[in-house]
Amino acid sequence: MSSGFSSKGGVVVAEFEAPEVAILRSLVELVLGLVEPGETGDDPLERALGIGAGEAPSDPVLARLFPSAYEDTDDAAEFRRYTEATLRDGKRADARTMLDTARPGRTELTPEQAQAWLRALNDVRLTLGVRLEVTEEVHEEIATMSEDDPRYPAYVTYDWLTYLQDTLVRALW
Repeated sequence: MSSGFSSKGGVVVAEFEAPEVAILRSLVELVLGLVEPGETGDDPLERALGIGAGEAPSDPVLARLFPSAYEDTDDAAEFRRYTEATLRDGKRADARTMLDTARPGRTELTPEQAQAWLRALNDVRLTLGVRLEVTEEVHEEIATMSEDDPRYPAYVTYDWLTYLQDTLVRALW
């Protein structure tokens, strides 16, 4: 199993086994599919600028990935209209960076790639966490969960992603 990330001479390093890379790729591709370009208006200028409708997502995962910036519904919708397309672009770029650089064996990341990995790992964890309805007691749940429980592999994967994200933060620090 991966020992997580470390930093050596300004380069972030990790070593992954092939099954770990397959899991990471699968989860990142899932997120990539979720953050496809959003809906834009009919106006050609709005389409060109990526100005959307401003509606909050009904999917709980998308609501977590793109939370409302304001409590007031109208203010939140107006802000979302002008920002969500750019946020989606950034999440897709981070996911592609992770897909392009995740490989079995030693992986060396530039600081920019490591930052993209950090954001992409966060998106994957948020996505999986919402789907699993993870709470702050997740570690206690995993500790008492039977390995025969059908949720066990997903919870262990979530825990592993948390570990990877933690070691990446420490390597960047």
